[in-house]
Amino acid sequence: MEYRQLGASGLQVPVLSFGTATFGGGTEFFKAWGSTQVEEATRLVDLCLDAGVTFFDTADIYSQGMAEEILGKALAGRRHQALISTKGTFPFGQGPNNQGSSRFHLLRQVEGSLKRLNTDYLDIYHMHGFDGNTPMEETLRTLDDLVQSGKIRYIAASNFSGWHLMKSLSLSEKYGWNRYIAHQVYYSLANREYEWELMPLGLDQNVGAIVWSPLAAGRLGGKYRRNQPLPPDSRVAQGGSPVPEAVVNEEVFYRTIDVLDEVAEETGKTVAQVALNWLLQRPTVTNIIIGARNEEQLKQNLGAVGWNLTTDQVKRLDAASEVPPVYPYWHQRQNTKLNPLPKFY
Repeated sequence: MEYRQLGASGLQVPVLSFGTATFGGGTEFFKAWGSTQVEEATRLVDLCLDAGVTFFDTADIYSQGMAEEILGKALAGRRHQALISTKGTFPFGQGPNNQGSSRFHLLRQVEGSLKRLNTDYLDIYHMHGFDGNTPMEETLRTLDDLVQSGKIRYIAASNFSGWHLMKSLSLSEKYGWNRYIAHQVYYSLANREYEWELMPLGLDQNVGAIVWSPLAAGRLGGKYRRNQPLPPDSRVAQGGSPVPEAVVNEEVFYRTIDVLDEVAEETGKTVAQVALNWLLQRPTVTNIIIGARNEEQLKQNLGAVGWNLTTDQVKRLDAASEVPPVYPYWHQRQNTKLNPLPKFY
């Protein structure tokens, strides 16, 4: 397993982490992801640790805490072998303070996550989304206090816009607080908007990208084909996709699938493995979160590492999946000498 340094920190993480949103199936939305219980979760954790995937990603809202509880039980007796990432901010429980990044909500959620995960500390704690109601100073000071207390080791953001992240980093620098070392983002061959602003920001500020839904909610898993119905067992068909159907350009998507098929045949790998390997060669990408409902899916995803696509294959996938950027990025790309693109090759 390859390890990479996570942003502006000394933490080394494997390039693959295991996502636990499939654990529990406690709500209708998450049932479409999976309903893995403790026994099977323990077996999946065994496979991950054996393969060097020592990084596990979860969140308080995954099945309203059930995923954290199951992960905690699956890691019983070997917490020291694992890195655990969890998240707060989104609605949890009842009451007027049941969401957001306020001091009140974050302190309550961190304590709850520690209890559910049966651990004394969290390796990485993410703001699951941006809270536009709470002053950033309140959020960042609270997170800094949690790091100082030893309950959190590193902090990270997720699903922030460029100005959200940059202002947060600037405030941390201004006050000498701990800064976000990573940004958990959606990025895949089906949607490459991350490259327009968040990737250049990550390069400039040394913020590592942790990629969620790298297969676009299973769309890049090899079962989707032009002029064929959606697989009935897919998250998209069952209404559990975190990636809205409207944001996927159908013509570009199937053009990309055609090239993925070609490259998969050339490399002897699966479509999913090719799509994951493409991500691992992109600037700022430190880690991608893989999910699995069963052992076979996990083993297939683990086959995305230990080899690399050729530059020619990467360029072909880039060309197939390219879409015109929105303003101001199309305007900036008219002069790449003034606004150089990230070095992809």
